[in-house]
Amino acid sequence: MASGAFFALLALGLSVIFGMLRVVNFAHGTMYMLGAFATYYGAQELHLPFYAALIVAPVVVGAFGILLETTLLRRLYGLDPLYNLLLTFALTLVIEDLMRILAGPLGSPYSAPDALSGIVNLGFTLYPLYKLFVIIVALLVCAGTWWIVERSPVGARIRAATENPVLVRALGIDTRRLVTLTFGCGVALAALAGVLAAPTTNVQPSMGDSIIIYTFAIVVIGGLGSVLGSIVAGFALGVLQALGSVFYAPISTTLIFIVMVIVIVLRPAGLFGRAEGSR
Repeated sequence: MASGAFFALLALGLSVIFGMLRVVNFAHGTMYMLGAFATYYGAQELHLPFYAALIVAPVVVGAFGILLETTLLRRLYGLDPLYNLLLTFALTLVIEDLMRILAGPLGSPYSAPDALSGIVNLGFTLYPLYKLFVIIVALLVCAGTWWIVERSPVGARIRAATENPVLVRALGIDTRRLVTLTFGCGVALAALAGVLAAPTTNVQPSMGDSIIIYTFAIVVIGGLGSVLGSIVAGFALGVLQALGSVFYAPISTTLIFIVMVIVIVLRPAGLFGRAEGSR
């Protein structure tokens, strides 16, 4: 289920960006990688504790995302979404190559805090303490993000700015700032997933390549732009992948795509999505 926590955070960030801004951000996996590297270099160069990195790294990477949005992506709004996809794909290649030059292709390990090492007895099974911590943090962040987008006045303004930006601007609301902050928050969610993933894998420039493919599949299954769908599908498919590893490991990485094909055939808008014409 810990992998489901990573999927949910990444899919949530991707869904927030696509649902609010209609931007297909292929660089989302790269932001996940930058979150892990911000954690690693924060510890190596600044002796930044892991718990501080949970806040600092998403803020730093989110600020980088805001810089990309204001200098590059903003110029493509109103054009075919394919242009955003191509631009973010190019950014992925450039940023990954820069990180290979800086950190090398193999990357480096990052250890979890001593307080989160070991196992915990859940009553019915023993479970790694760090993975339990990841699941709890992901659940809290996902619930908070859902509430902000779906229930808070800020979320209502963002949704209104997406549906009718001219009317919202006429009411005196700065829609450009809302768009920029939304993109930065979506990127910060990907970076937070990277921070949580750093102790579980080797921190390397290509670590976002494979997981972004799964993330796109999860967003499609949950419903494009659906915040709740991304959260539920992320956790559910993480569990499904884990069960696949237990019962028949060769198919575990393919299960998500089998589910995606079934969902597209039976419900093209996704499990929690709405058809484009009903928006």
